[in-house]
Amino acid sequence: MDYMKLAVDATIHGMENKIGGPFGATIVRNGEVVVAISNTMMRDTDPSAHAELVAIREACKKLDTFDLSDCEIYATCEPCPMCVSVIIWTGIKKVYYCNTHKDAHVHGFSDQHLRDYLSGKDTSCLEMINVEKRADCDHLFEYFHELQGKK
Repeated sequence: MDYMKLAVDATIHGMENKIGGPFGATIVRNGEVVVAISNTMMRDTDPSAHAELVAIREACKKLDTFDLSDCEIYATCEPCPMCVSVIIWTGIKKVYYCNTHKDAHVHGFSDQHLRDYLSGKDTSCLEMINVEKRADCDHLFEYFHELQGKK
């Protein structure tokens, strides 16, 4: 089966129906398609609704797990840093992609500012401020474990 073609078809459907832009993704588990979807940024007015993230959200719901380590993702474009982060969080080890972030940049879909920030090349776009230690914030980790029955 052509998993990339499924991502392309989902992308075209999304663009034609004003759901999202020119990005799509398919998640496959053990040779079975879990989801093929376009991004939903336009429909949802959600800057985080990239195709890879929407696909991961749907796959996690469908499979009832956060662990997608036995899945692969096929994306019509190289995933941005946000998407790469979520891909890593879910344990996916293999991503196939077609267009590069440089191709996207040429067409007005640039994530270079994110790549520059994360590499330390340009930190002018965001000021990160670590506030003093607070017991109420620190307690949240312990409280979570209490609620989970862990000590």
